[in-house]
Amino acid sequence: MSKKSLLVVISGPSGVGKDVIIEEMINQNPSDYHFTITATTRKSRVNELDGVNHYFLSVKEFTLMIDNDELLEWAKVYGNYYGVPKKQVTNALRDGNHVIIRVDVQGAKRIKTVMPEALLIFIHPPNLDILKNHLIRRGVNSDKDISIRLAEAKKEIPQSKTFDYSIINEENKLNETVEKIYKIISTKSQN
Repeated sequence: MSKKSLLVVISGPSGVGKDVIIEEMINQNPSDYHFTITATTRKSRVNELDGVNHYFLSVKEFTLMIDNDELLEWAKVYGNYYGVPKKQVTNALRDGNHVIIRVDVQGAKRIKTVMPEALLIFIHPPNLDILKNHLIRRGVNSDKDISIRLAEAKKEIPQSKTFDYSIINEENKLNETVEKIYKIISTKSQN
C-alpha cells in the first residue's frame, strides 16, 4: 500500500510547546518528513539558529517576500511577522515527503483555505496554569505580554473544534505527544 504525502499543520496557543514538539520530531529524524522553517522578523531566542529554527529576517526582507508572493501564508503576530515559504512546501510534497508546518491558530486557518487538503492538529495545554508557567519559564515575555498571550489562548482553545485532531500536550510526556502525532499522520497517509 502506498502512502500519500500530507501537509500537516501543528498549531495551538503560544507557550503550548509547539517548538519543543517539532524539535523532538526532528530529533527522531523520520526520513520522509520535511519540517518547514518559518520566516520571522522577531529576534532569535537563546540557542535558536538562523536557517534551523527560523529564518530571521528584517521587516524589509519579509515584506519583499510578501510582495513577491513567496509565502504560503503570513501574519503579524505579537508585533512580528511570521510566514511559511511556499517553495519549501511544494518541493517537499513533490518529493513525496510529509510536510510539517508549525503556525499560530490564524495561520492554520489561512493554510486550510489555500490548501484544503491540509491536516490540522491542535495542541492543547493541560490547563491554563501550566500554559502560564511555560510562558514564564521561557523568560522572554513581560508580565503584560504573558497576560496578552493567555487572553489570546482563551480565545484560541475553543477554535480547536475546527481542527481535524486535538492532542493535549501533557506535562513531561513529550514522547507520548509526538507519538500521537506520528500515529495520526501514519493513519491518514494510508487512506
